[in-house]
Amino acid sequence: MTESSQRNNPTGGSGDKSLGKRGGGDPGTRGRTTIADGVVEKIAGMAARDVVGVHAMGSGLSRTFGAVRDRVPGGKSVTRGVKAEVGESQAALDLEIVVDYGVAIADVARDVRENVVAAVERMTGLEVVEVNIAVSDVKLPDEDDDEDETEQRVQ
Repeated sequence: MTESSQRNNPTGGSGDKSLGKRGGGDPGTRGRTTIADGVVEKIAGMAARDVVGVHAMGSGLSRTFGAVRDRVPGGKSVTRGVKAEVGESQAALDLEIVVDYGVAIADVARDVRENVVAAVERMTGLEVVEVNIAVSDVKLPDEDDDEDETEQRVQ
């Protein structure tokens, strides 16, 4: 080996530096991770239900069908009232909620957004670009739950 080639390649090898490494880089960065829409919907649904003032998720019709589905073993759906669009690095969510009577809807919506964004970003690493909330009903104190009415009709 000449002196000039030793200066350019101090290890004295043939110049191919990849022979000493296997795989090429940090093992944690090899490959891709994809997250299904349903995964984000479940995380968002659980996070939204944790907020004080959220009585239920989904419209009246979806709650009625959901109440029947919940009675089937393994049929409980935490994604009711949640729709997610998941991209490679971002997610957008649409939530439909029912609030308890007497709560400040704007405050509940803000709290839901904060809780959902924190949970989804922490668990998935995705950037949540928007959380749209539709308040479809208010649960009055003297109203029976739709789920109770469904239970009586089905039995």
